[in-house]
Amino acid sequence: MKISHEVPRCLLSISPEFNDYDYCLPHLMDEDEQYRQYFYDAKANGRYIVMDNSLHELGHAYDHDRLFYWMNEIKPNEFIVPDVWMDKTATLVNAKYWKQYKYPKETTPVAVVQAKSYGEAVECYTILRDLKYRKIAFSYGADWYADLVNLPNKTLAKAIGRIYTISKMYEDKIIASKDRVHLLGCSVPQEFGWYNSFSFIESIDTSNPVMAALEGIRYTEQGLTIKPTANMNTHFNINFTDVNYEDVIYNTKMFRKINGFKLK
Repeated sequence: MKISHEVPRCLLSISPEFNDYDYCLPHLMDEDEQYRQYFYDAKANGRYIVMDNSLHELGHAYDHDRLFYWMNEIKPNEFIVPDVWMDKTATLVNAKYWKQYKYPKETTPVAVVQAKSYGEAVECYTILRDLKYRKIAFSYGADWYADLVNLPNKTLAKAIGRIYTISKMYEDKIIASKDRVHLLGCSVPQEFGWYNSFSFIESIDTSNPVMAALEGIRYTEQGLTIKPTANMNTHFNINFTDVNYEDVIYNTKMFRKINGFKLK
């Protein structure tokens, strides 16, 4: 699996030390010159780029016209088309709408499964594949994931619920071994080790180890049982002098270790 951890502005230039690819948030392309220049340089240097639609950061997908502009300007390797949080119908409407566009030849459009139940997730995934999306993503943290398992710790329950969802969909042959899947974010970092036998999971992105470090939290050998409250919205503008870079490197390395990934 290719791994990327979103970082605040002050860590952009050194993020390739621990990231396999660059994860681009398009609303920041409009808001921040340094962020924008980083991705121009990343493109020029041949870095693999996945462009999100900024749903997690904004609460809704970024403006369609600006998404279309930045997708054609940067020509990312992958572009996550707009989805709507836990709304299967609206997400499918968007997915169908974005199929009308012609994408840069190097760009693979990626659609996201959104649902309120396991049954809706199955239906959403099936329709997205029928729409000829070559890669499909699963978000983290949906409330219904926790409903699938009986655990008092809802953070862990949501992580295990996503594991259950993907595992069952594969067991029931809804997800095929030849499919291509991306995992968006995580509730706890140790979740990804449970997918090591699933070759169809190509990539993951999560800021978890970085945000934990910014809160002064170091991973244990087992990971975490809580999710850091820090996020890109609250910490994007943090100064490098306020960052314990040793904690960042420790957590990003430990992330790979606890999940059985090759160290970078």
